[in-house]
Amino acid sequence: MPSSPPDPEPLIRLLWRAHNWFRAALTTAFEAQEDGSAISAAHVTLLSQLPPEGASIAELARRLGVSAPTAHQWVHELVALGVVTVESDPHSARSKLVLLTEAGVRRRAETMQILAGLEAALAERVGADAVIALRVALEEPWGSPESTVAELPSPSTP
Repeated sequence: MPSSPPDPEPLIRLLWRAHNWFRAALTTAFEAQEDGSAISAAHVTLLSQLPPEGASIAELARRLGVSAPTAHQWVHELVALGVVTVESDPHSARSKLVLLTEAGVRRRAETMQILAGLEAALAERVGADAVIALRVALEEPWGSPESTVAELPSPSTP
């Protein structure tokens, strides 16, 4: 009896693997710098989700899918590195904003330059058209997860 082809990997697993590829490459690029500016994979991930206008630790935790205490720890490690600062939110007396310092702005610019190089290298490996198509698909509005789930048929039970 011929064996059936394996089920394709779920898209979420492929996206996670791609995220980890970029994060590992970026971390490796920072580790290779001779100025001692190594930064952890967790820090790279947090900085990638920090908008230019800043965000609360709670918002960063939501964006990262981690607990607030974990996000808080990462933020304070980045404060110690001089990359971010935590300041009062002018719109909410109860909230604090995580903002980039001057060094953080320089780090972000450097990060964007490295990421552009990684995208170019990826385009050489898998083809420019594939990278463009991936970018186009990821930039499309997907709608809310809740509305998408509501549209799914009920799973059948065996």
